[in-house]
Amino acid sequence: MDPKPLLDRIAVVTGGAQGLGAAICQRLAQEGAHVVVADLNLEGAQALADQIQAETDRRTLAVAVDVTDEEQVARMIDRTLEEFGRLDILVANAGIVLSGPVEEFELERWRKVIDVNLVGYFLCAKHAARVMKAQRSGVIIQINSKSGKRGSFKNSAYAASKFGGIGLTQSIALELAEFGVRVNAVCPGNLLDSPLWVNSLYKQYAERLGISEEEVRQRYIDQVPMKRPCTYQDVCNVVVFLASDQSSYMTGQAINVTGGQEMH
Repeated sequence: MDPKPLLDRIAVVTGGAQGLGAAICQRLAQEGAHVVVADLNLEGAQALADQIQAETDRRTLAVAVDVTDEEQVARMIDRTLEEFGRLDILVANAGIVLSGPVEEFELERWRKVIDVNLVGYFLCAKHAARVMKAQRSGVIIQINSKSGKRGSFKNSAYAASKFGGIGLTQSIALELAEFGVRVNAVCPGNLLDSPLWVNSLYKQYAERLGISEEEVRQRYIDQVPMKRPCTYQDVCNVVVFLASDQSSYMTGQAINVTGGQEMH
């Protein structure tokens, strides 16, 4: 296998400044890609872009983007073209989680999740597609979730947005297949060491369930047949595979990375 399967490919990663997005940016650069770090937090995106450039010989660009704003998304793609001349890989990673019982869920919060996770993915795919279709090549990868395959308890907006994302992935894949553009999704399990869990979810769930944060973590690990949490590396391995020519006969897929927790 090519030691650098993504050599000189141009990649855009949304939500790229922290967490899984940052890990994806770093890994794509290690695999040879030049990387556009796109995030609401421009300062964080710039810091990561500078770090990647210092640690690898890859070129980077930091771009501020709110994926729910079509003008900003279009500008992100246009900036990429100005800087690099083409677009080979879009990783639609930006996403949020807001949860609550259905009868208490405020419409505004529910819509916000759909807007970022589903409408945001649509806008990024739309503007990547206009470039990739003209190039007759490219790869779009959505970071989805196991909640895109199975309902999520008191988390209806998130699951709805992720189920919708798989329908969108399949639909765009059908549309772009004849132009040499592939569209796939990755469905990670629980990233139990990620900032979202460590800084927020453990505390929320511990309070809700009346148990300690350590017990919450163990409860989630116990649900996984392989008895360990999903890691950034687990997800990045599949992203690199889907972005590379190794997966050239795959489109419209939603690949589970869940340690056996989700098999559908």
